[in-house]
Parts: sequence; C-alpha cells; structure tokens
Amino acid sequence: MGMGEPLLNLNNVVPAMEIMLDDFGFGLSKRRVTLSTSGVVPALDKLGDMIDVALAISLHAPNDEIRDEIVPINKKYNIETFLAAVRRYLEKSNANQGRVTIEYVMLDHVNDGTEHAHQLAELLKDTPCKINLIPWNPFPGAPYGRSSNSRIDRFSKVLMSYGFTTIVRKTRGDDIDAACGQLAGDVIDRTKRTLRKRMQGEAIDIKAV
Repeated sequence: MGMGEPLLNLNNVVPAMEIMLDDFGFGLSKRRVTLSTSGVVPALDKLGDMIDVALAISLHAPNDEIRDEIVPINKKYNIETFLAAVRRYLEKSNANQGRVTIEYVMLDHVNDGTEHAHQLAELLKDTPCKINLIPWNPFPGAPYGRSSNSRIDRFSKVLMSYGFTTIVRKTRGDDIDAACGQLAGDVIDRTKRTLRKRMQGEAIDIKAV
C-alpha cells in the first residue's frame, strides 16, 4: 500500500511481493502481504495467475455516480465490473480466506450518510468481505472534509446490522501530515539569497508545499 496504483506497476510489484514471501527473503505468510487496488480490472485478473496475496480494494463509494467523481478509474471499470473481478480473484486465492477487505474513506456529507451505508450493504451482498471505514485525512486545498465521529458511528452500525464485519480505522500521523493519503513537507530554500540573509541576520521565509 502507498502512493500510486500497484496494478499499474506489476512488473515491479509482483517480484517485490515474491521477495516478501520467499523463505530466503522476508519469509512472510501470504496472508500478511496485502495488495491494495482502486480497480485496474485486466491487471487484477492477471495478478490472480501470478501470485496469491491478501487483497484490499479502495471502493470509497456505494454507487457509480459518487465513485465516478472521487475515483476516476471507475469511469473505465465501474463498480459491478470491479467487484466481479474481485470475486474471480477470491476464487483462486487461499490468502484471502474467502473474503476481501473493503477500504472506504469517510467524506463528510459526500458518501457517509446512513442511506449510503444501506446502499453499500446492498452492493456488497454477493461479495464476501470485511469493511474498513477510514476517516479522511485533510490536506491544504482539499475539497473534502472529515466525517464527524457520530456520522461514522451511525454508518458503521448500519453495516453491522447487515452482518458485515466493520472496523473504524484509527488515524495516526496526521499531526505531522504523515497519515494515510497525505504527502507533505517543508522546502528549505538553500539559494545564495537565503545564505546572504542568514549571514545578515534577516528573517528567512520557509514555504510549505
């Protein structure tokens, strides 16, 4: 997991996972190695013939209308097509023990209403899964906000009423812009102009990006 879509980089991702699994590498159980994807369907089908690891999918929406907006690849491979590919992968996999992990980021008043929870439960009724609800980690300029704890709680209770294993993920690292989905840092200007200012005792601006 991390920045980018692993199924667009199979030539490097699969060998890396093979090293993680190999007894002469990291020797990890295949249930301890998870690939997370937003839904490159042809590559997911190919992955099923290459390696068996745990699978997590970045769903984030209960219908195509919302997912088209927040996960643009949905316009090419819609939810129905994506979930069908997931079920095909599960049929070949032992690592997943029969179910996939659903990743669902909670966006305030976008996809976090109880009506969305009911839609999600209906959508996933034929896909064995557990559901991770992920509080949105904001960054400057983002068009979305984090769902309140009460909205997340109501959402999770609806899913649990349908019998889904539902976990609300704990956010870590957001105080230093290092939480899931964040990539930020300070740029330090090392030009001659900055060095001259430092030598003269003048204030130096550091801009965050």
